[in-house]
Amino acid sequence: MDEDSRYEAVRSRDGRFDGAFFFAVETTGIYCRPSCPAVTPKRHNVRFFATAAAAQGSGFRACRRCRPDAVPGSADWNARADVVGRAMRLIGDGVVDREGVAGLAARLGYSARQVQRQLTAELGAGPVALARAQRAHTARVLLQTTGLPITRIAFAAGFASVRQFNDTIRAVYASTPSELRAAAPRRRPARRADTPSAGIPLRLAHRGPYHAGAVFDLLAREAVPGIEEVSGAPGGRTYRRTLRLPYGTGIAAVDERPVSSGSARHRGGWLDARLHLTDLRDLTTAVQRLRRLFDLDADPYAVDERLGADPRLAPLVAARPGLRSPGAADPAELAIRALVGPAAEQLVRRYGKTLDAPCGTLTHVFPEPAVLAEAEPGGTLGALTAALADGAVRLDPGADRDDAQAALLAVPGLDGATVAAIRTRALGDPDVAPPDTDVPDNCRPWRSYAVQHLCTAGELEYR
Repeated sequence: MDEDSRYEAVRSRDGRFDGAFFFAVETTGIYCRPSCPAVTPKRHNVRFFATAAAAQGSGFRACRRCRPDAVPGSADWNARADVVGRAMRLIGDGVVDREGVAGLAARLGYSARQVQRQLTAELGAGPVALARAQRAHTARVLLQTTGLPITRIAFAAGFASVRQFNDTIRAVYASTPSELRAAAPRRRPARRADTPSAGIPLRLAHRGPYHAGAVFDLLAREAVPGIEEVSGAPGGRTYRRTLRLPYGTGIAAVDERPVSSGSARHRGGWLDARLHLTDLRDLTTAVQRLRRLFDLDADPYAVDERLGADPRLAPLVAARPGLRSPGAADPAELAIRALVGPAAEQLVRRYGKTLDAPCGTLTHVFPEPAVLAEAEPGGTLGALTAALADGAVRLDPGADRDDAQAALLAVPGLDGATVAAIRTRALGDPDVAPPDTDVPDNCRPWRSYAVQHLCTAGELEYR
């Protein structure tokens, strides 16, 4: 899009572009999402930015009305396989907060200077600024949804000091942390005794229509007892699972929402979720892993337009607008489950880590690859878990997809169909067609979604 077409999207308050770009108004010093309901500013007062971090770096504050920090992420970061796309996925996973820019660069195979230069040139902000914007969003969520002490929130959100936290909140939101908390709508009075075990309520935003039923059907079909469950009736189900996170463990619950109809389908929406974490520093990472699992940053307009042009797929797209291609909450776990299938339940029972505080049927965290490599060293399972444990196979958000596929195919006994399933789900590749599958090339770059349509319609078998 050029700047004139971006301005037209702003004038029409087009929610399809929320997260794809941001605009700022020089006369007010505020930046917004394209669908902001405020009066449209004059064209000569508007500047456009690829990221919220770039707008913040230019001195603009987040709009209190449209909350531009709460938009879905750009679909580009999931689709792109270049260094910028990989870097954005890693930053979203919290790598900069945990390992610094040097750690991010090492994972990408570039120098820190090269990463800084490429991100700044394309996005208008470097890795530190991008991570800072993410920390500010995490802090706002904690301030407005929990009664946790502000000092604790500062460190849970990833800030190095309370002063840094205060300065960032003032710069981004033009408010102190206390003022930001006081401005939040309250469903119940905040309590200082709130803890991570009380759960953090979240709205996981998505753009456009979202066909939740097919996603929850798939998760229910695949659910491994002990680490996952789906409860309730279709249209109002809840998916719950355990998470292994960098600082601790967690339990996530995500609610199904009925498919929107009519014009409401074009306004986007959200999935209600709740996170129970043993360490609040894992909030950002947990949220991003849920977003990848539920494919919430996809661009359903682009996907449906391309697939709807194919005669075979057109009626399937019309029947299920906004169908997603689910990813994985834990890429290594997904790879192992793709290989062993129903036997995953036995692996959980034998080798899974028991939760300190089991919650209903959720009692374990899926075993780590190193544990399985030692316990089950033989066969393809042993070879795969050893490769995952020693880094010969990398499936983290910043992994190079082609390199990962080559490494997976080098694992003895791992067939092409299983590798394709891992590439689709664990690596979030939107353009994968399993071997010997009749998915036309005119579906590129969205063949993974075409496969989902065919499987959901019963024309292909799920892997």
